[in-house]
Amino acid sequence: MSVTVKLAEPETDVPPPLRLMVVLCALMGFAAISTDFYLPAMPMMGRALHADAGAMELTISGYLIGFSSGQLVWGPLGDRFGRKRPIAVGLVLFIIGSVGCALAGSANEIIAWRVVQACGACAGVVLSRAMVRDIYGAERSGAMLSTLITVMAVAPLVGPLLGGQILILAGWRAIFWLLVVIGVLTGAGLATIPETLPAHMRSRHGMLGILTGYRILFVDGRVMACALIGGFFYFGVFAYVAGSPFAFITFSHVPPQLYGFLFGGGILTIMLANMANVRLLPRFGGLQLIGWGAIGSAGAGLILFLAAWTQWGGLLGLVLPCYVFVGASGLIVANSMARAMAYRPDQAGAVSALLGAAQYGFGMLGSAAISLMADGTPRPMSAVMAIAGVAAMMSYFCFGGRGDRPTTRLA
Repeated sequence: MSVTVKLAEPETDVPPPLRLMVVLCALMGFAAISTDFYLPAMPMMGRALHADAGAMELTISGYLIGFSSGQLVWGPLGDRFGRKRPIAVGLVLFIIGSVGCALAGSANEIIAWRVVQACGACAGVVLSRAMVRDIYGAERSGAMLSTLITVMAVAPLVGPLLGGQILILAGWRAIFWLLVVIGVLTGAGLATIPETLPAHMRSRHGMLGILTGYRILFVDGRVMACALIGGFFYFGVFAYVAGSPFAFITFSHVPPQLYGFLFGGGILTIMLANMANVRLLPRFGGLQLIGWGAIGSAGAGLILFLAAWTQWGGLLGLVLPCYVFVGASGLIVANSMARAMAYRPDQAGAVSALLGAAQYGFGMLGSAAISLMADGTPRPMSAVMAIAGVAAMMSYFCFGGRGDRPTTRLA
């Protein structure tokens, strides 16, 4: 027997103070800063630790594994104990993992500590999204998530640049010590903001209830539609991240020092798309914008596929469809997260965790597919991105139209 329960929406007339928004941006940015800062240092780290490129790349893979799986734990804990306490514990783990990386004497040690670091970092990412839902409710959370994503998109732009400067001035270990400082400062900032989930709205379930809660989400077609759309989309995004250096530098002969500008163009596209999403949401609604993003990613992926296999358009024939594809994140990511949490407001933390795990889990598969199919041309990247875009679009049309009215159904 199912009972529909309406939960009171949070107060949305008065926005939270700037300090709260700064802390939320910092928490959501942990996924980027934890990796982007040390990317320029990877070759030097390999030489210092007597490790090959494959071992250093595993430091990223290990992080993604910890980040994806850890969210599934922190989300329900945030629904049970409130948002701040689990985030605080996660920050402690992040600091410990960062210290471990700074003191590591081998690549294997760094890989292990990176898993610890990721398990802590994902607490802030997954629960900061739930905090946005707590504060702004169903109607405005999509716009606010887009705003936060736009702000934190600066991290992939400045992270490698800042990391490179630190590398020159103080060596690669100083980058991880900087992450320790960032973790401590974020913890101090967390202590100054209020808890966003009142005690009377928290889940009372134990560990068995957590598993039951995920079972409820898995059978909710609306939530799973959001998870699949975002997951398939990230399948293509990570294929772009893994494949674009070979497509642009190796195949199209772009000088390595200019690759960062091409990659930065994609980040700027994402920022602009999120800014447009904020303006379009009041008029068209999140569900319709998700559909536009899914259709756009499918179209861009197919055009990229044709360009890669026919060499039509040269470098621009590759770059422009890639920009359109990644730009679709401005319509898909924030809106799918907001809609899914609106469908299950009593499980906002678990929903955020499920969608985040789907995104990074599918993303790992996308990057792995590129590694297996790599042939020195853009064809593998284009094929994976085309499949991802079409799959996201089909997920929207098959499951995404099951209604947009946020409800909570308790078994």
